[in-house]
Amino acid sequence: MKTRKPSNQQHPSRMPIGKYRPFHEVNGIDLPDRQWPSRRITQAPRWLSTDLRDGNQALIEPMDPARKRRMFDLIVRMGYKEIEVGFPAASQTDFDFVRSIIEDEAIPEDVTISVLTQARTELIQRTVDSLVGAHRATVHLYNATAPVFRDIVFRNDREATKELAVAGTREVMAYAEKVLDPQTIFSYEYSPEIFIDTEIEYALEVCEAVMDVWQPDASREIVLNLPATVERATPNVYADQIEWMSRNLSRREFIALSVHPHNDRGTAVASAELAVMAGADRVEGCLFGQGERTGNVDLVTLGMNLFSQGIDPQIDFSDIDGIRRTVEQCTQMDVHPRHPYGGDLVYTAFSGSHQDAIKKGLTARQERVAKAGGKREAVPWDVPYLPVDPVDVGRNYEAVVRVNSQSGKGGVAYLLSSTRALDLPRRLQIEFSGVVQKVTDAYGGEISAERLWDIFCDEYLPAPPGSGLAPWGRFALRGTTLTSGGEGERATLSLTLVDRGEERTLTATGTGPVDAFTNVFAELGVRVGVLDYAEHALSTGGDATAAAYVECEVDGQVLWGVGIDPSITTASFMAIVSAVNRAVR
Repeated sequence: MKTRKPSNQQHPSRMPIGKYRPFHEVNGIDLPDRQWPSRRITQAPRWLSTDLRDGNQALIEPMDPARKRRMFDLIVRMGYKEIEVGFPAASQTDFDFVRSIIEDEAIPEDVTISVLTQARTELIQRTVDSLVGAHRATVHLYNATAPVFRDIVFRNDREATKELAVAGTREVMAYAEKVLDPQTIFSYEYSPEIFIDTEIEYALEVCEAVMDVWQPDASREIVLNLPATVERATPNVYADQIEWMSRNLSRREFIALSVHPHNDRGTAVASAELAVMAGADRVEGCLFGQGERTGNVDLVTLGMNLFSQGIDPQIDFSDIDGIRRTVEQCTQMDVHPRHPYGGDLVYTAFSGSHQDAIKKGLTARQERVAKAGGKREAVPWDVPYLPVDPVDVGRNYEAVVRVNSQSGKGGVAYLLSSTRALDLPRRLQIEFSGVVQKVTDAYGGEISAERLWDIFCDEYLPAPPGSGLAPWGRFALRGTTLTSGGEGERATLSLTLVDRGEERTLTATGTGPVDAFTNVFAELGVRVGVLDYAEHALSTGGDATAAAYVECEVDGQVLWGVGIDPSITTASFMAIVSAVNRAVR
């Protein structure tokens, strides 16, 4: 037999590669002494939800006032303290919504609402007008500073672009001073839009010019937001840009350096996390990543990533399914079942090896929690394939392991344990998983816990009362009377057994009840030997039941039987009947 290294040579595609340039050739940055790779995130950044502005404007059908209000109330309940609530100058609907939450006193006193505007006088004034009566409010002004916008879209040079930002800032300050209540806690945010594509020195120049007007100090913060409006570089490049700006901005202690990553390359979460390591104080995004094109950065994933590292996100994700349902209702967009943390299937294992590892991990955790006096939080989470405990986000363990054709004994055993309290011996797990595999191969698809129980009953517990299953099996146990002899004497067992529909009363002796019971079958021409035996209680109290598992050799066949009964002795007899019936089925 000859072995050969496989050829891994790939061939050039026919795609027009020459049309595109590496990002470092367009707007490269050189930061050889970067510090962010060795830093760690140790606390949550400030969060701003822009679901009601950036997320809303990206919807096929923007939210109506009722849905916007449901979304706003959800964001407040979750704990977000900065919420961008709209673009009031863009539509009457947005203006009216901002007015409604102010006039309805729906905004908690510790929550700051933010509104977006372009740098035009009439738009700025309309935007500030929407905030009259607000307790805390931020005006967020932006203008595009990247060369492609300066040269192609607006045909402005650098100086005119900078002056637009400066003049807009002056107009915001002057008009806010004129129309807002002196008691309003007023803040200002500026974004050099398309920051990621803007020459870094020029972005700094514009931000400094804006700050020269605003004059931030210890009681007068400015938010400088640096958006990856179109994500066009790897996350490390964005981190370099943020660190460079953080180092070079004057008055840095009075700046909330904010980032607003989009997800065009699919790495917005990584960009945001590295940006925080690089010095960003604040992250803007949307729940589940709603937003233009591929979306804004996902605030759920970012927050839960912190939680999974033992860092308080300061946001409540404990009912993640409720959060997802509300977002889906409000946006009329589905959250993907594989979406991190919140998708339907993210805590689910179908693979047999994964299921076995999860089952063992949960069992080991239960033992550690019991030793800790039942205190779940005292035991670090350490379960294979589950980065967080599903219970912490409002899930239960029933959906963790689900069975299909890819599943193995671990998944089957876990479902029977979690839903029916059955603790199958290992060899029985292997045997029954083979039974399940035949069903999944024949019919395909997923097998629910209820369907799995039906398969188990039909195989080991033929037609239990109320199951609706068709009865089968040569033998059925009707009753037993056990007489124990004195010391050194054999046990005598009398029983009523149905054999092919005929009721028979039989008596046998043995060294114990199980031996006597197997001797009954010897009288009927069936040779039964018990190879292994296990039992456990299924419940406690006066109506407790027990399960017995017996591995038998029946006329040369080795297979398992299962019995469930309030009497453990009767359950053992029923398990032997189960094995015999399966052998002669």
